[in-house]
Amino acid sequence: MTSPEQDSLDELSAAIRTFAAERNWEPFHTPKNLVMALSVEASELVEIFQWLTPEQAANVMDNPEVGEHVREEVADVFAYLLGVCGVLGIDLAQALRDKLVKNALKYPTPKPLA
Repeated sequence: MTSPEQDSLDELSAAIRTFAAERNWEPFHTPKNLVMALSVEASELVEIFQWLTPEQAANVMDNPEVGEHVREEVADVFAYLLGVCGVLGIDLAQALRDKLVKNALKYPTPKPLA
């Protein structure tokens, strides 16, 4: 695998597919199962922040153990998101670009008050 600075979405997606293929998990990586797993992992990330104050949440990465837990859950969410996109044939980067265009139209830049 390349250095983190060089990893593209395609390379990361390929790494996820290879990881699953080497373990014969492909039959289980259906859109439904992957979306459900994505939801579970997102909930595990939410759980870390559930009872924190806004200040504690803003400083969560200051604690090495908790910070590592956050990084792991973020990685799990991202891995399942890439998996979902892979099985559904979604170009994640293009989908995000398209959504940003829609959001810009829906939420235009506010005009200056004065």
